[in-house]
Amino acid sequence: MVASIATSAFFPVPSSSSAASLKNSKTTGEGSESLNVRRIAAKPASSSSAMQVKANAQAVPKINGSKVCLKPETLKHDEDAPSSVPRTFYNQLPDWSVLLAAITTIFLAAEKQWTLIDWKPRRPDMLADAFGLGKFVQDGLAFRQNFSIRSYEIGADRTASIETLMNHLQETALNHVRIAGLMDDGFGSTPEMTKRNLIWVVAKMHVFVEKYPSWGDVVQVDTWVSPSGKNGMRRDWHVIDCQTGESIVKATSVFVLMNKNTRKLAKMPDEVRSEIGPYFIERTAVVDEDSRKLPKLDHNTAQHVRKSLTPRWGDLDVNQHVNNVKYIGWILESAPTSILESHELAGMTLEYRRECGRDSVLQSLTSVSTECSDGLQGSTMECVHLLQLENGDEIIRGRTKWRPKRTGLQQHGGLATAST
Repeated sequence: MVASIATSAFFPVPSSSSAASLKNSKTTGEGSESLNVRRIAAKPASSSSAMQVKANAQAVPKINGSKVCLKPETLKHDEDAPSSVPRTFYNQLPDWSVLLAAITTIFLAAEKQWTLIDWKPRRPDMLADAFGLGKFVQDGLAFRQNFSIRSYEIGADRTASIETLMNHLQETALNHVRIAGLMDDGFGSTPEMTKRNLIWVVAKMHVFVEKYPSWGDVVQVDTWVSPSGKNGMRRDWHVIDCQTGESIVKATSVFVLMNKNTRKLAKMPDEVRSEIGPYFIERTAVVDEDSRKLPKLDHNTAQHVRKSLTPRWGDLDVNQHVNNVKYIGWILESAPTSILESHELAGMTLEYRRECGRDSVLQSLTSVSTECSDGLQGSTMECVHLLQLENGDEIIRGRTKWRPKRTGLQQHGGLATAST
C-alpha cells in the first residue's frame, strides 16, 4: 500500500475521465474518415463524435507531467513540423531530483534510528546513568544516584571543588525524600512536617575526602538515614568512583527540626517519626565523628579575617535562609592562600549555630595550627574557623584538615597517596 502511494506520487495515473477522453480521441472519426492513432482502426462516427474530438483536442491530456498531443491522420503532417522544445527521452521522464531527495531523506532517517539503537559507550564509566534521578538499593533502605563531573564544577586544580561534592550530597538527600514520596512543601519537608510548619536544618556535619574527582568522571552517591536521639535524624553518604570503585567521600550529619515561623528548634512529633521511621537503618556512622570541642575564635585569636561577606539572592534556598553549602565557601574565604596553593582539603567538622538571612553581613575568621612555610610544605595542617555576624552572633564553627597536594599521577591512583 505504501509502495503504491509513493509510486503514484512520482508517476501519476490518469483519472477515469482522462482515460475516457483519451479513448474517445483514439476511436472517433470525423465524417466518413476514420482516425488511425497508434495503428488502431476506428469505426465511422457521427457528427456529434466529431464535435467531441474537437473539444478533446482543446484540452490537451498529460501523462507523467508531460503534454501528449493526439492528432488525427489528417493533421499528422503537423507533427513533422519543428517544435520549440524537442521531444527527447529525458524530458519525458519525471523530475528525478525530487525522487532522489526523498530517497536521501529516508536513508538519513534510517541511519539516525540505527545509530540510536546500536549506540555503544566509548568508555566503561559512561555505562553509569549520570542523568537519572537515582534508585533505591539495599531493600529500599538506601538511595543511590550518579553524577557526572562538569567542566564548570572543577577549580584551579582541575578537580571538583568541595562545594561541588557537597551539592551532590544535598541533591541525593533531597531526591531520596522526593522519590520515597515524603516530600511535600519546603526543602525535604514531609506532609506531617508541612502541617506543623516544620523544616529540617543541619546541626552538625563531618566530612572526609579521600580523593577529588576530575572533569568527566562519574561518581556514585549512596545515602541513608538513621535515628539520632529523640528529636534528630542522622544522614550518611558514601561517594565512590564509578570506574575504579575507589572511595571518594564519606560524610555523616545530624538534622533537627525547626519551626519555620518562630525559627526555633522543635521536638519531633510522633506523626513525623511514623513517616520517616520505616526508612531508618540501624547502623553506625560511616565516618567517626570528631568529638573534640571546637574553640571560639575572636579578632584577637584569629590569624586571618575576611569581613563584609554578604549573601546574594541565589544563595538562599526555598526556606528563605542561606544554603548550608554556601557556608563552606565562606569559611574558606579567610583561609590563607599559601595553604590553598600547596594543600588540599582532606576533611572538616562543622557545627551550625544559627541560620543566616539575605540581609546579613558576615565575617570569616581562621586560625592555623601549623604555619605553612617552605620547610613544612609536606606536612598535614589543621585550621579552626568561625563564621559570625558583624554583631558577633555565631553562624558556624568549624575545623578543617589539610594534606599536601598530590601529583597528577597520585590523583589518578597511580602512586601511593600522602597520609592524612
